[in-house]
Amino acid sequence: MTAVTAVTVTTDRAKFLRLALAADAAVTGVNGLAYLAAAGPLSGLLGPDAGLLRGIGAFLLVYAAAVGVLASRRAVSVAGTRAVIGLNLAWTLASLVAAVEASGEFTTPGLVWTVLQALVVAVFAELQIMGLRRLR
Repeated sequence: MTAVTAVTVTTDRAKFLRLALAADAAVTGVNGLAYLAAAGPLSGLLGPDAGLLRGIGAFLLVYAAAVGVLASRRAVSVAGTRAVIGLNLAWTLASLVAAVEASGEFTTPGLVWTVLQALVVAVFAELQIMGLRRLR
């Protein structure tokens, strides 16, 4: 005779969203640290002034911390997540506009980096949108 064991399955509908937010926070934090710690060399590689990169780095660290806190909450804030999505989309658009409008200020690697990081941020926004849909 076979014994049947009951297994309780708990589904956390916010798990995917938390993961998307946490990944965003981690990547953004690393990017911010790089801009702060290596602004001089990155300025030479990418093109924008080191002071601008430091400012962006500081902003990114604060933003990453806020997104990380949002991801760590037991109940993920829908309003907070929508704000993150909006800011991610704004960052994507601003980056692409900068790549076109201020292309003379970037080196070739800087242009490539700007477009690639805009695409990564857009992917985070899409993953977060998908995560919000899973909450319904």
